[in-house]
Amino acid sequence: MDNRFRTYRPEELVRFALSKPARFEPGTDQSYSNTNYTLALLLIEKITGRSYAEEMRRRILGPLGLSSTVVPGAQTEIPGAHAHGYYRYEDAGQWKVADVTRQNPSLLPGTGDMISTTQDLHTFISALMGGRLLPAPLLAEMRTPHGKLGYGLGLFVQDLGPNCGGTVFHHNGSTLGYGALMYSTPDGSKTLTASLTSGDAAIDLMQEFPKALEKLVKEVFCGGHAGVADNAAPTH
Repeated sequence: MDNRFRTYRPEELVRFALSKPARFEPGTDQSYSNTNYTLALLLIEKITGRSYAEEMRRRILGPLGLSSTVVPGAQTEIPGAHAHGYYRYEDAGQWKVADVTRQNPSLLPGTGDMISTTQDLHTFISALMGGRLLPAPLLAEMRTPHGKLGYGLGLFVQDLGPNCGGTVFHHNGSTLGYGALMYSTPDGSKTLTASLTSGDAAIDLMQEFPKALEKLVKEVFCGGHAGVADNAAPTH
């Protein structure tokens, strides 16, 4: 809460992460890591000689027409009409909620620092699954799960069972006060995209979210309903 307007550099965050002991020996276990995406950002800039934001616009946002998606850098405002984000935190033994719509997204470079809409998320995941972004061998590699997490290269693989649409691919995410859902069938024909926040200090989102998510996924992929959410509200 106190540092949500601070500007972070990717190199600073990588140094901080590498100053901590490893969770396990390489090759012995698996754990999701935001730092790996920040390292990917640095690799993109090193290899191309261009900024991460420029490469995103050149390779993905422009070709797909994602006009409501931006890479804001250290910008603290959300452009245009937008949903407010609320953050639940404990202060002096009391649970409180604060409006954190204004924040500096540089805390999550390459891993959660983009501002988009649910419609643009739908367009992106549909294009990715439909083979419009990657050659088939790379997409197949991306969709091959590894280890206990069921995680490929940037995508989680989830089997909903034969009576519920079979396999879906997803990568959800969150930042301070906001959450985003992005699910798709293998061919990109049906998606679930959503923007989430919670403004009730009495509700523990970590407890309630998994139950709500399970119901929502079943409604979309088992109930035969189209899963593209309302795109009126941009989200971090």
